[in-house]
Amino acid sequence: MDSSRDSRKGLGGFHRAAVLIALFVAELLLLAAAYQFLARIECQATEAEAACRGLRSLVARAMSVLAVAAVLLWARPALAVRLAAATQRPGPNGLWPALHFAGVALLAVPLFVAAGQDMAPMFVRLAPFWLAGAVAALAGAVLWLAPAPAWRRVAGRDAPVVLAALAGGILLPDLADLILPLWWHWPALTGATFHAVAAVLALTGGPVHVDAAGYIIGIGGFRVHIAQQCSGVEGLALVTGFTALYAALFHDRIRPLRYALVVLPLGLVLSWGLNVLRIAALIVIGDRVSPDLAVNGFHSYAGWLFFILLALGLMWFVQATPWLHRAAAMPRAPAPPLRQDWLAARILPFVAFMVVSTLTAALFFHPELGYPWKTAVMALVLALFWPALRAQDWAPSAAALVLGVLVGIGWVLTAPADDPDAFVLSQLLTGLSGAGLAFWVVFRVVGTVALVPLVEELFFRGYVLARLDRGGLGWRLVALAVSSGLFGLMHGRWAEAAAAGLVFGGLMLWRGRLADAVWGHVAANAVVAAAALWHGDWALI
Repeated sequence: MDSSRDSRKGLGGFHRAAVLIALFVAELLLLAAAYQFLARIECQATEAEAACRGLRSLVARAMSVLAVAAVLLWARPALAVRLAAATQRPGPNGLWPALHFAGVALLAVPLFVAAGQDMAPMFVRLAPFWLAGAVAALAGAVLWLAPAPAWRRVAGRDAPVVLAALAGGILLPDLADLILPLWWHWPALTGATFHAVAAVLALTGGPVHVDAAGYIIGIGGFRVHIAQQCSGVEGLALVTGFTALYAALFHDRIRPLRYALVVLPLGLVLSWGLNVLRIAALIVIGDRVSPDLAVNGFHSYAGWLFFILLALGLMWFVQATPWLHRAAAMPRAPAPPLRQDWLAARILPFVAFMVVSTLTAALFFHPELGYPWKTAVMALVLALFWPALRAQDWAPSAAALVLGVLVGIGWVLTAPADDPDAFVLSQLLTGLSGAGLAFWVVFRVVGTVALVPLVEELFFRGYVLARLDRGGLGWRLVALAVSSGLFGLMHGRWAEAAAAGLVFGGLMLWRGRLADAVWGHVAANAVVAAAALWHGDWALI
């Protein structure tokens, strides 16, 4: 029996499972961001408010289930090994990836049908796209990871624990909804939150308006009524849920009294403190930058993402603290090496890019102000996968560069004349010091010209287009359309971006070289960056 061969197969399974899960996370973040910034819908204005709220909760449920799955695989190494083994047997002829991507495409259809319009009056007509898309995307993802018969073997004797944990993840948003009335009925919580937010806002130097009884707070000319749905109270439910999950999975290893007296109170305090900072930051954005941007932030899923990351960070703290365990710190399974995995190199940099983009959108007054962080993260992740990247042929071609320049010129010429976002960004940038502005410009240009093209082309053309192209003209057209449509969703000007994606996809298919798509994208972004530098209009990019 060849143990080294079995080991390589096991690592391959780990790689495939990790990369596919990362892909699903990236898709989730991309769709959430697209609907946050490109769509307008208020459930109470629809003809089916309950159905609307149910569909909107799918994003939060998916985030919770993915986080619970991560904790499960962490707590049950044998479960992770069985999953890795099962993922080495993909479905026939790409059927399940095709079903999954078809579901993602259906979920995105309303963005194109009702671009810039209020979706509430059209909800009944658009709902079938969301429902069918969610079912197809989920079924395709599950069966893409492993064939249906394999899932019983994956669960094994852990099946009851797995089912209970995943059911808990699905129901976490409902638990959060159940505790939302605390915002109205627990004056001590509301009062403490408002006074803490007011203390943070006082650091800005302006007068702070606080009406805790009326749930209104603000500074300057911006006032906001913080309803229970926007209060961040759900963070308390998330931390409680994950603390209970960890205690159940590791009950034989933790010291229960120490865990109960330290971990849950610490998690609740950190969740509350994070929420205070979130509310204060959004109010400052509403006063100094854009009221619409602030209101969007109160309604976004960035809060869920933050609270889930906080809960996972708390679990890591417990894992790394021997004092909380019955014995010495538990041994950690060695992480499988991914640096030379071409599949991971095409997907994980994009996942990192989406995560840092979501975080900067929530943490900074304007998402673009956090661009140096995006550049740094992209550079670090690409450096991590340098062994896989350097094995490819990256030689440029004249045709790719020329077409890229034409795409860049078209992007600049079709830019809207009066873009309110450009005015907001220019006002913020003029407030930076000379050194600060130079620092931001350098990172913005380097990220835009050198890193973003590589990260986006690795994913959209190197993975999505290549994965969907099963041979033949029909499949090739589908692959080109889907990859370009998803690429368009990444940009505010989605139609122009989708057209650019068609050009880059065509370059990829021309000679079967990803390098042609990358160099075309580099050339296009270089033209746009040069125009932005010349005109001082960074909203062009």
